Amino acid sequence: MVEGRLSLEPEVQEILQSIDNGRNFLLSGGAGSGKTYSLVSVIRQVIAEYPTAKVACMTYTNAAVKEIEERVNHKNLNVSTIHDFLWDNIKHFQKELKEAIISLANNEEVSKISIEDVHPIPDTYFDLLPDGIQYKEFVRLREGIISHDELLVVANYLFEKYPKLSSIVKDKYKFIFIDEYQDTSKDVVDTFLTHFKKSERKNIIGFFGDAMQSIYEDGIGNLDEYKGNDADTVNEIPKKQNRRNPQLVIDLANKLRTDGITQEPSIDPKAPNMVDGVVKQGTVLFLHSTDGDISKVEKFLEENYQWDFNNSKETKELNLTHNLIAGKAGFRTLMDIYDDDPIIGLKSEILEKIKYNKKNNKPEVEINDDDTFDVVVDKFQLKNRQKQLKKDIIMADPLKAELYNQLKDKPFSEVRKIYLNKDALIDDKKQDENDENKKGSKRDNLIKHLFKIQTNIFLYQSKKYNEFLRATDYRFRIVSIASKRALKENIESLVNVGEKTIEDVINDANEKGICLIDDKLIDFKDKKEYLYNRVKDVKFSEFQKLYEYLEGQTPFSTQHKTKGAEFNNVLVILDNGGWNNYNFGNLFLETGSASVLDRTQKIFYVCCTRAKESLAVFFHNPDPQVIAKAKVWFGNDNVIAVA
Repeated sequence: MVEGRLSLEPEVQEILQSIDNGRNFLLSGGAGSGKTYSLVSVIRQVIAEYPTAKVACMTYTNAAVKEIEERVNHKNLNVSTIHDFLWDNIKHFQKELKEAIISLANNEEVSKISIEDVHPIPDTYFDLLPDGIQYKEFVRLREGIISHDELLVVANYLFEKYPKLSSIVKDKYKFIFIDEYQDTSKDVVDTFLTHFKKSERKNIIGFFGDAMQSIYEDGIGNLDEYKGNDADTVNEIPKKQNRRNPQLVIDLANKLRTDGITQEPSIDPKAPNMVDGVVKQGTVLFLHSTDGDISKVEKFLEENYQWDFNNSKETKELNLTHNLIAGKAGFRTLMDIYDDDPIIGLKSEILEKIKYNKKNNKPEVEINDDDTFDVVVDKFQLKNRQKQLKKDIIMADPLKAELYNQLKDKPFSEVRKIYLNKDALIDDKKQDENDENKKGSKRDNLIKHLFKIQTNIFLYQSKKYNEFLRATDYRFRIVSIASKRALKENIESLVNVGEKTIEDVINDANEKGICLIDDKLIDFKDKKEYLYNRVKDVKFSEFQKLYEYLEGQTPFSTQHKTKGAEFNNVLVILDNGGWNNYNFGNLFLETGSASVLDRTQKIFYVCCTRAKESLAVFFHNPDPQVIAKAKVWFGNDNVIAVA
């Protein structure tokens, strides 16, 4: 046994043996199994045993990058997101990058890369780009700018076509470790497990993750097609311990797993789920009612199980979508503007119709350069299933008609460029206020400006005066006791906004030096006039509710966003929210589409395994068969009707 290995956990010893044998490996561990701990142990040991070797560690988020960097700080270790790693290794090959994008754009089978203005795209298309191909948070293929999705496709193309590229990366990194592999695109896995084989150089690829936690649509999910016992396949090493969950949650989670791993409590007496050498039992509840009133469920848990819904660090309520949370958290109007605008919805339907006609060789509706939005809407005559004109339905509603009239006389060429996306409103959600914001938020410049206002107010209220003065225009004005008193009055007028609108507060904050209107906001008002006009009349107090939600100051979270987190008490709301990709009723009945069932089972598994003490699941008005199944999973006494 190599020196230092005996003290390592058995799974890490198996990984190191796999490395000794020159085999790629996969550590499969369920929720709470300590996969990151194992990853860090492997990194430390290979650095110790191979002091001249470089190690690349890739993971899914910037938060995970930071966590690993904090645990292992070594000059031979490069920690990054998968996207950053790929870009760093292909960005210097500009000639090949340009050729790849042109080739992919000309390939009709590749949907993610498309340049519509010329077809086929000539080889000289990108010759005059001043900065070459660039990778950014947004995509503008005509300008040679690719974003996250395009990067994965382009990198896969390059590694497949140029084996020398694999040799360069292998020479650079003897070890490449990929954390949360299940969330990784198949293009990325193919790069490392298929295209790398074209190079005769040797290196080790290691994967860490859990197939049951593959809850994103674009993730590979599992490595089943690559696993095996042969030398050139991936050696799977299961990790069965669970250090997080109490016994009853582990028992429930094991009933949901489909990959053959049965978790068991850790034997480590210092594990979080152990007390005096014995695993905690915990609580699992299946709650149901006929009226769907979640406030009654919360009251039941507070009175009978001492849950505290005011403590967002201890207690979380998990919903499937932000839309299901918006009403409860108090930002319904803003959510509807960004995610359910009827006029932009109509515009999107017209664009889809144009695309459909083109793809299926249908007669195309002629659109002239000077056609207004209203003229184009009339040309398409879009109807609903009841054969009613969608324009007539909009005009029959005074509020929707007012929105329509804002755009009706504008050129269609201008209106077609208006896009609304909820990510511009709710991207970068924290689990609690101590989380760090990630790089590259998708929030738009209006929401960012409102955040600045509220953050500046928060800095003042928290007595962080130096930070407040750096962030505002006030550093030039505090010259007397009177000016300090005026500042206090100005801040308080923005804290207690009453009925003031968002535009009122933007102007107040600017006039009072709390947050100056900058070029970015002016540009937003000019270029996104329709959206600004919709948002400006919303009460600022509603934005303050959104701010609290996004800063992790409420008990609410989406089920997808909670992956990787843990809380003492977890309430899971089983509501599909009109999303056909999930069906919680079919989960209990084990019926319906296999793909929907699999997707629902995994999100439910992720939700349940967040609980360190108590888990409660709420189902509105379940069928008797659902209740019967719940009694099998949760136990007779734990299935309770909430009156």
